[in-house]
Order: sequence, then structure tokens, then C-alpha cells
Amino acid sequence: MLTPRSLKTEYAAQPLGVEVPRPRFSWIAVAPGYGATQTAYQILVASAPELLTPESADVWDSGKVESARTFGIEYDGPTAARTRYHWTVRLWDDQGGEWAAPEWFETGVLDEGFGAAQWIGGATDSAPLLRRAFAVDGTVRRARLYASGLGYADLRLNGHAVSDAVLDPGFTAYDRTVLYVTHDVTELLQAGDNVVGAELGRGFFGLTSVNVWRWHDTPWTADPRLIARLVVEYDDGRVDEVVTDETWRISGGPTLSDSLYTGETYDARRALPGWDAAGFDDSSWSAASAVEAPKGKLTAQAHEPIRVVETVDPVEVTEVRLGVWIVDFGRTVAGWTRLSTTAPAGTTISLTHGETVADGNVAAWNVHVDGDRIQRDEYIAAGTGVETWEPRFSYKGFRYVQIEGAAADLQLRVVNSDVPSVTRFSSTQAPYEQFERAMRRTILSNLHGIPTDTPYFEKNGWTGDAQVGAPTMLATLDLARFFTKWLGDIRDSQADSGQLPVIVPTSGWGFTDLSPATEWPTVYPFLLREMYRWYGDERLLREHWDSLTRYLAWELDRVEDGLSVSVLGDWLPPGFGGGPAPEDRRLTGTAYLYRALVVAAEIGEVIGQPNEYRKAADGLADGLNRTFLDRAEGRYRSADDPDYRQTSNAVPLAFGIVPDEFVEQVAAGLAADVEARGFHLNTGCLGVGVLLPVLTAHGYGDVATKVALQRSYPSWGYWFDLGADTMWEKWEDDSRSRNHYFQGTVVQWIFENVAGLRVVDAGSERIVVRPDARDEVDSASIRTETIRGRVAVSWKKTARVLSLDVQVPVGTTAEVHVPSERAADVDAVPQAFAGSATYDEGYTIYTVGAGLWSFTSRSA
Repeated sequence: MLTPRSLKTEYAAQPLGVEVPRPRFSWIAVAPGYGATQTAYQILVASAPELLTPESADVWDSGKVESARTFGIEYDGPTAARTRYHWTVRLWDDQGGEWAAPEWFETGVLDEGFGAAQWIGGATDSAPLLRRAFAVDGTVRRARLYASGLGYADLRLNGHAVSDAVLDPGFTAYDRTVLYVTHDVTELLQAGDNVVGAELGRGFFGLTSVNVWRWHDTPWTADPRLIARLVVEYDDGRVDEVVTDETWRISGGPTLSDSLYTGETYDARRALPGWDAAGFDDSSWSAASAVEAPKGKLTAQAHEPIRVVETVDPVEVTEVRLGVWIVDFGRTVAGWTRLSTTAPAGTTISLTHGETVADGNVAAWNVHVDGDRIQRDEYIAAGTGVETWEPRFSYKGFRYVQIEGAAADLQLRVVNSDVPSVTRFSSTQAPYEQFERAMRRTILSNLHGIPTDTPYFEKNGWTGDAQVGAPTMLATLDLARFFTKWLGDIRDSQADSGQLPVIVPTSGWGFTDLSPATEWPTVYPFLLREMYRWYGDERLLREHWDSLTRYLAWELDRVEDGLSVSVLGDWLPPGFGGGPAPEDRRLTGTAYLYRALVVAAEIGEVIGQPNEYRKAADGLADGLNRTFLDRAEGRYRSADDPDYRQTSNAVPLAFGIVPDEFVEQVAAGLAADVEARGFHLNTGCLGVGVLLPVLTAHGYGDVATKVALQRSYPSWGYWFDLGADTMWEKWEDDSRSRNHYFQGTVVQWIFENVAGLRVVDAGSERIVVRPDARDEVDSASIRTETIRGRVAVSWKKTARVLSLDVQVPVGTTAEVHVPSERAADVDAVPQAFAGSATYDEGYTIYTVGAGLWSFTSRSA
């Protein structure tokens, strides 16, 4: 019997503020035994959980639907604004099952919008404080605060934060989209006098720090502002609302300045205790002003908020000279520090954050931002005893903090988008575990509402970084909501011509600066295709199809002689710390456009949109091979670079561009070059993620393993022998950024080839289990929570005997490749359900459905 578990709406459990017209339901079907399949489902939606029976459901009953689908199922009932809907589901295989425990979703303001609420703000000499007193005169049944404060809002109610989110709402192109957040504040209200308030930070909406990306001069740049609508519903049916308008009061607060690049200055002497609670005298404050609304459409925030996810004590504190201390937290992260001090009134304590220490100082510099203040918080003490403070409107990338001005105790506050982890990996090869932990930390350090390149220097959504990192990112974390949001940012950033910038969101920078760079914005079709691979999200494909076709039309219009011109290329290979090697970047530009067209064709096939992208891709393959394939030597090269470039050969192999008759020769040449370099790579960010999978796929898994386990420069091991705990931007020991995931994509190979788990398509509808990189490792295991349920692979080898255990969820079919010399050497348990096997080039292959399967090979 099938049991539905993990019920979600729009990828979330019990979401508040849903603003999708037809929210989608999902669940995981669980069953004992082998080969279970879902044949039908029935969904009930009701106004109360006790009404969730077929006889009583008063909102929607899907009826029995013959279908194996467990996700992406659209609700087809009515929706009203600010309404909670309860739902459940039951499933059939050969018999009907029990109803699932009820779940719910709650709609946002929908077409009601924010009613009479106005955007408010005003002139202040510091970060503004806004407050509004109101009364509660009955028993509150439910209260919701709908609010957007730009750039960031620390929302308060009766002296309490309304949530644990920070740096909220998420960063967007504010002239296209502005996010609002829904908060359940029922428990924060009290009988009688109440106060709702907010402190506002600048974020990327009102940034004033002059920088090369022009975030200080965007189409939306303005001083902080707030819109809010508090709806209080009483048991007797009355509804009261408090909205932002000119009855609110405003004053400058103790945060004198805040910048995502330079840090914050906080004067504790200006703190106003109780300002956000009833009884505070705000008569000296000014009336708030109605201000211009941002041009973007107010839309409910659907992705995970940024949170403080961990608090860490220092591992070492050193007084490097009189009155100067360096604090080492023992890890490289994104976040900020919490300070405690008993300094006298007026003492300024500075906290300089950086990833390295040089000449007795924490290194904090940024050539892209004007001024010499970078990642430095300043706290001016009030002299009131033990004082504790932490910033609210900026985060930093760092491991070390330099304290000056007075002694203080610090704690590290790790801050990132609070996305769920879905994968656990282990292996007897310790470096593989080390690389996986480092990559996970690096990815998380670069998730702050958008996928950034570095939490220290830029904090930009570089599209090329996400392009190369997406497979590893999606295999590590649940990014369904996060990437859905960022794909919306990509669409919002599109120019009228169809062009996409190299950073998303953008101030307008990245259309002519470092552009065109084909390998960067082609993330758009690739990420859409990856979202379908992991989550089976067809709606996302449909919603973006028009924008995608406009973008690809722009790219195709500028193709010359079958080639795509690009200015970035394979960024930061060894020995080229300032950019790409001196190669003809049309090679990688054309290759990435080729792949973009192929995946766009696949997207069109999924959603029933005819297109000619495969034909266009074939033309690019012809142009690339005509220009760069040396048919005499069987290698790809450009006249601009006399050296052998591994990326120039690995990328065409990985993308299927190499003519069939040259594949073996190109692969052999690639392996020979790696060996000739002492099993070192010479790839930048575009080649690093495909090099080892390509070598392994063409029979050179031993070569790939030697590269992966290399300890001398250039290699991942070289970084870690220097003390790295995250992935770096450059292969050299003077790497600018020490928290940069685009060179760390070796982890994709570890997951897919060492552990052997490959998600093939359609929300894990098909997976392949094939551990084909087993050199120098005795065992490996991986466990991943997919949208259909848990997939797990674990293998162990003793002498020539290899045991392989595979867990397959309902709705997934696994093709299991068991290493062996012949099929007769493999046993499957249970054999009766595993069925017959085939054999191909060193692997006995079984195709199995749901269940826990065990395979033993005596000739691995």
C-alpha cells in the first residue's frame, strides 16, 4: 500500500503568502517491497482540516485521477486573498491507501494588493526608524503583516522581531520586481496598545558606496522606504488594518551608515530603547512622508529567506600589537560578527573582516569599490556595562577579524539563504570528503537571495559561475525555490533586444562591460533544463519560453561564420590570474551556445513548442570543427595560443560536438596531455567541471583520479595543503577570493562517477548508477533526497568482490551498472524482482524500480 508523505505546495511545507493562481501540490509516495507504482491519486481541499473528507470537502475535490504524477499537480479550485486552505491526498497502486495527514497553504494579498498603504520614508541622518502605534480591542483570531522594506527591513512588533529572517526581502531588479513578505504575527499582538515598526537598511536598493558595477547609480537607486499592511482579524468577525501612511512616525536611528561593501557604523549612544514598543514617547519624531513607489511589481517572496544559520566561537585570538587583536574563526564563511564589550562611552571599536592575514593585519581591500574602508564595522560604545551588538544590513566574506579600539569578545554568525541540504556523501578516500565539505560551504557562502561569485569582493550574480556550478549545486541542496526566483531575475534583467547581462540582477552593467560573453548568459536555457532534470518543472519551462527564445534569437543574430564571439572564455586557468589564457574565445563561446541550443530544443520538446534549435546547433558545431579542429593531430586548438588547452578539447567532448571519427583520438590526446603535465589540469572555470567526467567516460578514469588526488600546483589538494577549507577563485596561492565555487566542480565528478549516482531526467524519473571512477578508493556512498524520495547508492570493494546497494523511490527507474568481467559473476538480491540483466564493456546492467536492491560482483 502506498503512503503519501512530505506534502508540499509550491515546493514548500505550509507556505504563507502564496501568490500563484494555481498552486502546485507534491508528495512523496512510500511503499514497502519492490516495484511499487502509483496508479492514481485524489486530492481534497477544504476551509478547515476537519472537513477533509470526500463528503465534506468544501473547496475542491480532484476526484480519482489516473496518474503516476507525484509533483507539479495544479490546484483547480477557487482562491481568495489572505485565505488558508487545508489539503490532503490519498494514493492508489493496486488498492487505495489512507489519507495523508492534513497540510495547508495560505494565499497572499493577490489582487487586493496593499490597499490604502503607501510607500513611506523621509530624510534622516542615519538608517531610518519607522513606527506606528495602534490598539487591539478584542480576541485576535489571526494577524498577518505583509511588508516590503527596501533595501532591507528589520520589522518589529511590540519589541520583538517579526521573524528570524535577515537581509530581507530578497534582492531583485527593483524597477521590475519588488518582493514583499508575509509574516504571521498573531502571537506578537497584545490587548490594548501595540506598536509596529521597522528599521531600514540600504542593501542594493539605496547603496551609496561608489563601485565599478554602478550599484550606486541604478535605475531604481533611492533612499530606504517601506510599505506595509497589517491585517488583524478578530473572533467576532471584525477586521482592522494598519497601513503605512503619513500617520507613521520617523526618526534617524543608531545605525549611522550601512553598506554591503564597506560595512556598518553603529553609535550605541543614539540607541532608543523601547522605540518599537508601546509607551515610547515619539513626540520628537517627525511625520513620515509618502514617497515614490519603486517601479517594480509587488510580488510575494517565495524563496527561502536568509537567516543566521550557525553561531561559532573563535579558535584563536591573538594580540598582534598593543590594542590590536586578530580573531581566527577557523573557517572561511559569509556572515558577520556579534560583538560584546564593556568599553567606555564614546569608544570606537572597529572590526575589519577578511579571508587572509598579511604583515600582521587582516587583509581587507577591494579595487572595485572606492575608498579604503572595506568590510569594516564600527561600534561606538554607550558605556552602559556589557553591550552586545551585531550588524543587520551587510554581510562579509571572511575567516579573520581585526579588532581595534578596545577589547571585545566576538562570535561568528554564519549567514546565508536557508536552503535545505539534500545530499550526504562519504568515502574512504578522505580528500573526496574534504572537497565535498568545502564545496558545500562555498556554495552556501554564495547564496544570499541570488547565487553570487564571492561574498567578499563582488556579491554579484555572475551568470557564468552559476552555469558551471549548477549541477553540483542542485545535487547538494534543494534549490527549487531559490533558482526559480533567480530565473525570474534573469528574465527581469533582459534588454528589449533580447540580450542578457553577465551579472543578474544588474544596474545596467554587464551588457557592454565584459560582454558579449556567450559562456555566461547561456546559463538561462541550461539552468531551466537542469531544473527540469531535478524537479520535473514543466511550468517553469513554459513561463520562460518566450524570454528564452528572444535571448537565443539575439545570440544567433550575432553569429559570424558559424562562430559566437565571446570576450571572457575559460576564466582563470593556471598561470593566467588576470583572466583567460591567450586563446580564441570563439571556441568556448560557440561550444556553450551549441549546448544552449540543444537544451532549448529539449525544452521545446518537453512543452510542445516546435523549433529549429537543433539545426542551428548543427551549424555551430560545423563552424567550430571547421575552425578549431586540427584533423591531422586530432585536437582542438586556436591560432592565438600555441599551448595545448585541455578546456578546448574537454568541452567539445563533453557537449557532443566532436565528429564521431575523431572522438577516440581527441580523448586520447586529452589524457596524454594531462599525463604529460604530471597529471595536472590546465583548465579554468569552464573546463574544470567537464575534464574529469570526460576522461572517465572515455576510459581514462585512472587519469581523472590522479588529477583529483593531486597535491601539487595546480590542484585542489594544493589549496588544502595551504590551509584552505573552501574552494578558491584561482589556482595560485595568492588567490584573490578564498570562497569561490566555480573551480570546485570536481564534486560533480565525485558524486556522479566516484559514488556513481547520476540523475538523468524529469525530476529523477530515471537515474543511472555507475561507479566508474573507483581507482584508489575502497568505498563510497551517497544519499540524495529527490523530489520523488530518497535515492541512495553505497558500494564497497574488497579484493575483487564489490558489493553495491541501491535505494530507489517510487516513481523512479534505476539503470544499475555493476562492475564485472561477465554477467555470470553478478548476483542481485532479490533476484526474482531484479529480472534479467544485460552486459556491456565491463558492466552488468539491471533496470529496476522502487525498492532496496543489493548487487554483488565477484570480478570487479
